[in-house]
Amino acid sequence: MATTTTISQVGEFPLISALVKDLPMSRAVTLGPGDDGAVFQIDGSAVVSTDVLVEEVHFRRRWSTASDVGRKAVAVNVSDIEAMGAVPVALVVGFSAPGDLAASWAQEFMAGMAAEAEKAGVSVVGGDTTAGPVISIAVTVIGQTAGMAPVRRDGAVPGDEVAVIGQLGLAAAGLVLLGRGFRSPRAAVSAQRCPEVPYRQGRVAAEAGAHAMIDVSDGLLADLGHIAEQSGFAIDITTSSLDIEESVRTVGMATGMDPLNWVLAGGEDHALAATFTPGTVPQGWTVIGRVLPPGEMGDPTVLVDGQPWQHERGWTHFQS
Repeated sequence: MATTTTISQVGEFPLISALVKDLPMSRAVTLGPGDDGAVFQIDGSAVVSTDVLVEEVHFRRRWSTASDVGRKAVAVNVSDIEAMGAVPVALVVGFSAPGDLAASWAQEFMAGMAAEAEKAGVSVVGGDTTAGPVISIAVTVIGQTAGMAPVRRDGAVPGDEVAVIGQLGLAAAGLVLLGRGFRSPRAAVSAQRCPEVPYRQGRVAAEAGAHAMIDVSDGLLADLGHIAEQSGFAIDITTSSLDIEESVRTVGMATGMDPLNWVLAGGEDHALAATFTPGTVPQGWTVIGRVLPPGEMGDPTVLVDGQPWQHERGWTHFQS
């Protein structure tokens, strides 16, 4: 009977050596893993973002492979850099796990990270490992503005068109499926395991003159609400403009749930939403609403077809 080698049996430093072996480095990286710090070059100002993924909160091993988790750890972080209109350069990862975790799981996790990092155009340049009661992953990603100002949340202007690119509702539908023990439609399940981030579209939006931008991680209404609040203007979403994917509709029919709720309030898709001067929305983006003049709505909120949304608006941690 074959035995499983655990990370405690391998040991910290041999494990680290195995995990970082042959990681691809971009030309911007002059010193990668193996020293007290990594060294890399950036063009313009640095943009930094951090996300933490905790087992049984952000992923479940019974649902996702180690590669899925590694890919997700990269995707959800780089999405934030995309939302600033910046270019990702490097990331570091803190990895905490129980000592009895199979070493093969950690190696597959890192292989998933490396594959998604290559897809996203970012280099994994270092990190840390430690023991802990569950698997926890903390990723910090550094991007560069490369000659442009970052696109913030507070720049929306009345009359702007609100547009999105990427999936909406699939990850939330996938969560419902997995919670009920189903594994299809595959598109929804895959979106929950790892989002399909529209890489490089954040830069496209910035170059098109986007006034404000955000990644849709907590739900479209919740995240557009941040733009509305920080810009000081209301946003109105037109539901007839929303593209509800067939897999989302299928899950809605099978579960008796309204797929529109997932599109508007489901999180974890990591699409991008931005506001643009009319006529400047980039190809591939879908216009779904507009920023209202101050007189049309008193509070900087998000309306749906001109009315307040009476259902769940999105996800927040620590909610009771």
